Amino acid sequence: MPIALDMETGDPDDVFTLCALATHPWARLVAVTVMPGTDEQVGIVKHLLDRLGVSVPVGAYRPGTEGNPVSGFHRRWLGKVPPREPDAEAWQLLRDVFADEDTTLLTGAPLKNPGMLLEQNPDVRIARWVAQGGFAGDSVVPPEHRLAKFEGRETCGTYNFNGAPEAALKLLESPHIGERVLVSKNVCHGVVYDSAMHAALSARQLTPGMALVRQGMDVYLAKRRAGKAFHDPLAAAVALDESVCTFREVEVYRERGVWGARPAAGTRTRISVSVDHARFLDVLSATD
Repeated sequence: MPIALDMETGDPDDVFTLCALATHPWARLVAVTVMPGTDEQVGIVKHLLDRLGVSVPVGAYRPGTEGNPVSGFHRRWLGKVPPREPDAEAWQLLRDVFADEDTTLLTGAPLKNPGMLLEQNPDVRIARWVAQGGFAGDSVVPPEHRLAKFEGRETCGTYNFNGAPEAALKLLESPHIGERVLVSKNVCHGVVYDSAMHAALSARQLTPGMALVRQGMDVYLAKRRAGKAFHDPLAAAVALDESVCTFREVEVYRERGVWGARPAAGTRTRISVSVDHARFLDVLSATD
C-alpha cells in the first residue's frame, strides 16, 4: 500500500510512526512531509530512514525555516543528528505522489502541508485520507466506548486540526478526496504504549522499524513510566487495516474553536468510535 506520511516532531509518536511504516510489510512509504520542516527535523527523518535502509523523499512546508520544533526526547534518544535539507517543498512532493491514484495520505501534524497542496492544486485527487484528528462526542460514540475524560462532551479541541483550521476544513469539504477516515481524539487517548505493551513487543519477532520503536520507547519509559499515548501509530495501523477501529459516518463541524461530529450520510467521512487493542498491536507489529 503506497502511503504519504505528513508529520511533525513536537510529539515523539510521529517518529515512531515513521519507523513502523518504513519497514512494514504491508506499506510502501512513498513520501514524508514535515511540518514546519526545519533542517534539524529533516535531519532526524533522514537519519531514521537511513538507519532502516529505506530511501524516501522528504519534503518541508517551509524549507530553511528557523525555530526549535524538535522535542528533547529526540535528542536524548538519537543524540546530535546533523541537519539536512529537504528534497522539495512538501506540497510539490505530495502533488507528485498523488499522481498515483492508490496513494493514501496519512496525516499526524497540523494540516498546512496538505492545505498548501489544495491551495496550489485545487483539483488534486486523493483517494483516501487517514487523519489523526477530530473528535466524536456522546451523540456519535456508544456509552460502552466512551472514555471517562470525555463523557458528556460533544466537542473538543484537537491539536492537528486546530493547528491549521482553515486547511482542515478545506480537506473535510473537498470533493476530490475519495474517503476521509478520522482517527479521533476520543479513541486515541485510550491507546497508550506502556510497560505492558513494551513487554508484549519483547515477546514478538519485529521488523527493523518496530525494533527501532521499541528501542526508542526504552529511552522514553525510563523517564516517563506511565507510558506514551500512541495517537499517530494508531492512525498508521488504521491506514493499513481499518478493522483496528470501528467507525461511523459523520459530518465534522467546528464551532468556537473546537471540533465535533454529528451522524450523517453521504459525507464520505468516517470517524472512530472504538478500538480493538489486540488488533492494533497485531497490525502495527506484523512481519508478513
